[in-house]
Amino acid sequence: MANGWAPDGAVQEQIDDSVKDALANALSRMPTGPGLTECEECGEQIPEARRQALPGARTCVSCQSARDKRPTFSVINRRGSKDSQLR
Repeated sequence: MANGWAPDGAVQEQIDDSVKDALANALSRMPTGPGLTECEECGEQIPEARRQALPGARTCVSCQSARDKRPTFSVINRRGSKDSQLR
């Protein structure tokens, strides 16, 4: 079912694009390059198992957990309505 001038499947395309953007954003934040043996935030030793499972790891598990709990906001507005652009 189309909404207004939107073609059939437009809503699903928006959802798919939002998921692709979120995935690309998450992948861009993944560590790259050589990892560290000590956490860059607290200085604790990063376990060998973590360094092998996540090449490029720069933080220990507890510091990374704290980072992951920080709120993040999306800046992409896929809605075309004027009201959503004013928020």
